[in-house]
Amino acid sequence: MKPMEPAGWTPLPHSDEDLERSKSAPDTPQTRAESYRLPWDDEAFMTRRELRPMRLQLELLKPEMILAERGIRSTVVLFGGARLPEPGGKAWAAKNEAQRRNLEANSRYYDEARKFARLCSQHSANTYYREYVVVTGGGPGVMEAGNRGADDVGAPSIGLNIVLPHEQAPNPYITPELCFNFHYFAIRKMHFVMRAKAVAVFPGGFGTMDEFFETLTLIQTGRMERVPVILFGKSFWERAMDLDFLAEQGTISPGDQDIIDYVDTAEEAWGIIRRFYKLGE
Repeated sequence: MKPMEPAGWTPLPHSDEDLERSKSAPDTPQTRAESYRLPWDDEAFMTRRELRPMRLQLELLKPEMILAERGIRSTVVLFGGARLPEPGGKAWAAKNEAQRRNLEANSRYYDEARKFARLCSQHSANTYYREYVVVTGGGPGVMEAGNRGADDVGAPSIGLNIVLPHEQAPNPYITPELCFNFHYFAIRKMHFVMRAKAVAVFPGGFGTMDEFFETLTLIQTGRMERVPVILFGKSFWERAMDLDFLAEQGTISPGDQDIIDYVDTAEEAWGIIRRFYKLGE
């Protein structure tokens, strides 16, 4: 019996093989021309505006393929402000004294995010890091705390970074081979929720609210299964938004507020997830 060929075998050359062959072509005016380059090896071509649909697809596929290869089936998402400092750290984003005081006071959420990520990661170890893997936006502040908490217990964690003019260099605690970079906010947000078994939201600004409200909308409209959505800091969020007012005005349904749980500590948040999925201690 003829032995089975390796998965993905084809009698035709793969693109990576032809790419190497193309580099050994004779050096002539024709081979130096931009038109001669293989399309996927031509940065100027791949970044043309007409190829936006292709780039959207590639941004969806690359992280999806890598996470699947790692066997990661589910995640716990941490959203939160890039500007929150570590306790005792400098409030680098403060524009005035009041902001400095408030950012430093809210730095306790850095610690809670770090503790929460540790709890998730300790449970994830029971699944060989296939379930409940911590994922953050990959930047500083709360995001750093989440990746750092996983790193504290030797667990892998994911960072979904995005190209921005400021704030968004990858933090050093992300597992390097699980650190991704995005151009499109929409595709990045898809990756946040595609595997999410829980979403934890810490104090933050416009970006945090954008991610949080997209999650709420998906659950409210039935486009996403119900998962725990946990807000850290009830006093912060009740001032930042008034969902009861929206229900009174009829712009959301009574009970839509029940999609959310409020907590102040990592232990409370993990308890909600544990009870929701009937997990062991």
